Amino acid sequence: MMKIYKITIIFISVLFWVSCDTDQLEQNNPTQLSPETFFQNEAQVRASVNAVYASLQTIGSYSRNYYYMMDNMAHDNTANIQQEANKIIFLNFSFDASSELVRAFWDSEFRGVNKANFVIENADRINAIPNSLLSQELKDKYIGEAKFLRALYYFNLVSRFGDVPLITTIPEGGQGLPRTASEEVYAQIITDLKDASQMLLPKAEEENGRATRGAAYAFLGKVYLYRENYTEAMNAFENLYGKYALAENYFDNFKEETEHGPEAIFAVEYDESMPNGAFWNSDVNGEGGNESSLRGQSYGMFDWFNAYPSDELRAEFEENDPRFDESFYTVGDTYAGGVITEISLDRPAGWRKYQNYYKRTNENLQSGINMNVIRYADVLLMMAEASNELGNQAEAIGYINEVRDRVDMPLLQDGLNQQEVFQAIVHERRVELAGEQVRFPDLVRWGLAEQELGQFGYQEGIHNLFPIPEVELNTNDNINSEDQNPGY
Repeated sequence: MMKIYKITIIFISVLFWVSCDTDQLEQNNPTQLSPETFFQNEAQVRASVNAVYASLQTIGSYSRNYYYMMDNMAHDNTANIQQEANKIIFLNFSFDASSELVRAFWDSEFRGVNKANFVIENADRINAIPNSLLSQELKDKYIGEAKFLRALYYFNLVSRFGDVPLITTIPEGGQGLPRTASEEVYAQIITDLKDASQMLLPKAEEENGRATRGAAYAFLGKVYLYRENYTEAMNAFENLYGKYALAENYFDNFKEETEHGPEAIFAVEYDESMPNGAFWNSDVNGEGGNESSLRGQSYGMFDWFNAYPSDELRAEFEENDPRFDESFYTVGDTYAGGVITEISLDRPAGWRKYQNYYKRTNENLQSGINMNVIRYADVLLMMAEASNELGNQAEAIGYINEVRDRVDMPLLQDGLNQQEVFQAIVHERRVELAGEQVRFPDLVRWGLAEQELGQFGYQEGIHNLFPIPEVELNTNDNINSEDQNPGY
């Protein structure tokens, strides 16, 4: 199984800042590599691109904080008594600008942006490498990977913070930059994804774990969907339709041994066999060995058990939907240790999705199971949503039924009106993508967040966005308290 190893390079590591303002770039050291001497061969280009991926694996992003924040806000989770206070605040929407999780997420994504900028800004040097050392196809695909990742990091930022500083070059100093209108940020995301879709390799020609042409089109369609440009969303998604397939077994999407299957489009890669000694030092920097996720241990019902699937989520599943048993453990189920006779704290269920209990009795501190960012079932349901908004209800029903047919659920009948199809999409996305960090942004963009989450403290116009972190307000001369998001 091929996975990306995020090689740490001294020169690259000194370039990336804590926020838009706090750390200044170091001067070139004649004993170290510089941009002028660095991009000389494929190994160096590949290492610089690998460093961009590394920011996905920080504690501040997908390796820990992100799944807590998003699953808690969506109320896919309910907290057990041992869950830390800095995570429980996302269940009751009491977080503010002092939240360390919000700060770490902001910093992780901006560091990823800056690493991507380093590659993209040096595209001329990469293209100047003789083709005998690096073919033009590979030059393009490495630059395309950086553009795809910059788009992903900026999508995470703009969808969670609204207006954010748009930075597309390496700043010459440590000056802070002002917030940029979200429309301009989205325009840059779309440009990067369009470029990436023409530069990246197809999945069949690329190593597992690296961004592909299909991933660029999938994310481009998602961005258009979020912008309510349904025609362009469908145009992007059509580049994937029929080229990917749903995994025969739903649970294969959440097992280490089958995670690069036909449904996989893009995921954050983990591998326990690779170094992980820097995990607890990877709050935002992604440097060093940091190749595992804490998701299994965090939610594991025989381990830390900080969270369990909420009553509301479990109640959403239709009777006899096999995805219930493939998403959750309940008393009487079997796992690697035998039959489950009780669940800690007398809880009604524990998470099965992303857990290693299918092959071991307890979670290790780290998990090697990839975290899905986007998979084909998600694309099919987004195609259904776009089709429904365009008035093509029969087509939308067909896409939903592809997802339902995979798990042998009764198919929707033709003749449903637009609202009925929409309600079917809302339901199907929640059960199909449970615990995959899509529910909360779905509710926000549909205008349903206050209706569904108001009982837990959500307030529309406030909690649809995160606050700009306090440290950014204190250190960036171009962003101050007057620029803070409403309600914070």
